[in-house]
Amino acid sequence: MTKLAAPEVDASTVRDLLDDASRRFAAADIAQPRLDARVLLAHVLGAPGERFYGREDKAVSSVVGMAFDAVVRRRLNREPVSRILGSRGFWSLEFELNEAALDPRPDSETLIEAVLDHVAPREAPLHVLDLGTGTGCLLLSVLAEFQQARGTGIDISPECVSLARRNAKANRLEDRVTFQVAHWDDGLDTIFDVILCNPPYIPRSVVPTLEPEVAVHEPVRALDGGPDGLDCYRDLASRFGRVLAENGHVFLEIGHDQRAEVTAIMAGKGLKTIAVRSDLAGHDRCLVLQDGGG
Repeated sequence: MTKLAAPEVDASTVRDLLDDASRRFAAADIAQPRLDARVLLAHVLGAPGERFYGREDKAVSSVVGMAFDAVVRRRLNREPVSRILGSRGFWSLEFELNEAALDPRPDSETLIEAVLDHVAPREAPLHVLDLGTGTGCLLLSVLAEFQQARGTGIDISPECVSLARRNAKANRLEDRVTFQVAHWDDGLDTIFDVILCNPPYIPRSVVPTLEPEVAVHEPVRALDGGPDGLDCYRDLASRFGRVLAENGHVFLEIGHDQRAEVTAIMAGKGLKTIAVRSDLAGHDRCLVLQDGGG
């Protein structure tokens, strides 16, 4: 790994620290260098959300300078800001992260938008299932919107299940949700009105070529979808129908170029795609599925 250069500025003010970190980030081709510098300095100072406008001439101690340099070096090693902070905002909630769970992405909020579009009313006593729950972000975000809903989150990773439980408690949703360790729906004996799923869908050969923030710092198990990226969809297609209630919906995240293939896989198991929702970049991101009646 390339040895990182020590800071060239003997920083003594907020501006000094921010200018030096921004310069180093820009030289490393890190996007939004000033924003990352501000977020990380606020983290070091214990003041999340601090933008420092009008306070950039404030003096800082050498202890703060050294602590800030340590997190700057982590970012220069392409560790994502969210993992340095230890949490990520998603939808309306905040989620703790760990090494076992995928860092929630804004693209996945497309599934929450799709649920709000297709499921009504908000007071409905829904039973919601999240397969591969990770941090619990999808399930807990839906429960926050549907106040009478109850949820079940499944993950094959015990570390993810423990994390999701902590996130449920932190967001005061623990009374309406349970989490368990399993492979997809193995062992479930009930049906659900809403099924959420963001499976691994990146072709195996592509994973090492992704940006270091993903390829190095995300759990490979949450990324690797097999040789063509479709292995999990083939497995899930035969499972959804077993646990989906009549007139229920499946909200399934897909890769931006997988719409046709995944739609065909699901149709082969009797699941009809009734809508496709795009993310903010205009890419196909969420299939909305129902029992096709055949």
